[in-house]
Amino acid sequence: MENKEIRKMNLENLINEYQAKGLNKAQFAEACGTSASTLSQVIGNNPTRNVGDKMARKIELMLNLGSGWMDKAHSPQEAGNVTYAGPYKPGKRYPVLSAVSAGAWSEANEPYSIEDVGEWQESDAKIQGTGFWLVVEGDSMTAPTGVSIPENSLVLFDTGREPVNGSLVIAKMVDANEATFKKFIIDGGQRYLKGLNPAWPLVPINGNCKIIGVAIETRMKLV
Repeated sequence: MENKEIRKMNLENLINEYQAKGLNKAQFAEACGTSASTLSQVIGNNPTRNVGDKMARKIELMLNLGSGWMDKAHSPQEAGNVTYAGPYKPGKRYPVLSAVSAGAWSEANEPYSIEDVGEWQESDAKIQGTGFWLVVEGDSMTAPTGVSIPENSLVLFDTGREPVNGSLVIAKMVDANEATFKKFIIDGGQRYLKGLNPAWPLVPINGNCKIIGVAIETRMKLV
């Protein structure tokens, strides 16, 4: 069976199972992030187009099927195990800041200037205070093993969370205008900042540093 036939079969099985659960074709199309007219072009006895890579990946993403699910033959019973989570609900948007702007943020615990924020990213994370994304700069949080957050990653910070031993935090030194992203360590009553990169030293903090927020989510842009 060719890949285009496998995708068509899987899509038709999904539609049938969703309809059996009380959803019509238009509602199924909405759940997949497409339209009923587009579905009509790729299913039925005389389709006018195939389920392309972009459409297949979008269906997998929207229905939480896992990458490549549409490219493997599945029985109607397997399609019936897919659970509809409801229509997509956008998360709250938070500004994306650089280390410099994050440092300025700490002075007022709010965007240094809304007009200066050029990018916003969504998240459905539970924020207890004020949230913002930081663009990671440098290799201090790039680790050879375990958790590693390389340069250009996006990290979401919550200013309302209290840091605990092992938290990844963004901090601002009182004598610097920039914020720094490091691991927060408490040892014998002393507090330190340490990069995940073992080449970066343990730096003690004694009143010379303000913790701005605790990291709660990270993602990476490839392009």
